[in-house]
Amino acid sequence: MNFTLKIWRQKDAKSKGEFKTYKVENISADTSFLEMLDILNNDLIHKNEEPVAFDHDCREGICGMCSLHIDGLAHGPGQAATTCQIYMRKFKDGATITIEPWRSAAFPVIKDLVVDRSAYDKILQAGGYTSVRTGSVPDAHCMPVSQADAEESMDAAACIGCGACAATCKNGSAMLFVAARVSSLAKLPQGRVEGARRAKAMVAKMDALGFGNCTNTGACQSECPKSISIAHIARLNREFLAAKLED
Repeated sequence: MNFTLKIWRQKDAKSKGEFKTYKVENISADTSFLEMLDILNNDLIHKNEEPVAFDHDCREGICGMCSLHIDGLAHGPGQAATTCQIYMRKFKDGATITIEPWRSAAFPVIKDLVVDRSAYDKILQAGGYTSVRTGSVPDAHCMPVSQADAEESMDAAACIGCGACAATCKNGSAMLFVAARVSSLAKLPQGRVEGARRAKAMVAKMDALGFGNCTNTGACQSECPKSISIAHIARLNREFLAAKLED
C-alpha cells in the first residue's frame, strides 16, 4: 500500500508550524499507524532529514501517549481504539492522510506532533487521589461494595488521560477526564471521605488551566478510546453542586 502523508511540522513551541508532504510506499496492510511513522522516519534519517517527532510508549492502547489527530479524528478512524491500535488497512491504498497534534490551547505543541499534556497531571495533583491511609491490600470482600458501584467505578477508571476528549471538544473542555477521575473514586468507600474537596479542587484547577466549558455535544464520548460515558459528567456536576451547597 502507498500513502501520501500531510504531517504538521513545528520546530519548537515558539516556531511557526506548517504541513509538509511525504510519501510512504510498500506498506503492509497489517502495519500499525505508528509502525508506518517509524518506517517514514527511517527513510528520513537515511536521507539526512529530521525525523518526525511523535509520542508513543506501550503501543498496546494502555498509556494514551499516541495522541494524534488523523484526518480530523482523535486517534484516527477507529472506535474505542488509540492511534497505536489503528492499522493501515483502515485506509484506502493511495489515500492522502492528514496528521496533526492535539489542537487545544491547554495542550501547547512542543515539537511536530508532540504536545504538552501536563495540564492533566496538574488536575490530578489538585485532587485525583485519596490522601487517607487505606492500609495494605485488604482481604477480599472485607469492605462491601455493590456490584453496580464497583463496575461503574472500574469503567470510569479505564480513562487513560490521553487528552482526546479535550482535543475533540469544540470548547476544549476537560470535563470527561475530570468526571472519570472523580467518578472512579466517588463510587468507592475510600473515595467518599474527600469527595466534596476533590470535586471542587479538580474543577477549579481545570478552569484555571484554561479548559473550556462543557456543552454536552457528546463529541468527547464518541472519540474516547476507552468509551467513557458522559454520564460521569452528570455525576461530577452533582458532586460539585453538593459540595458547594455544603459550603
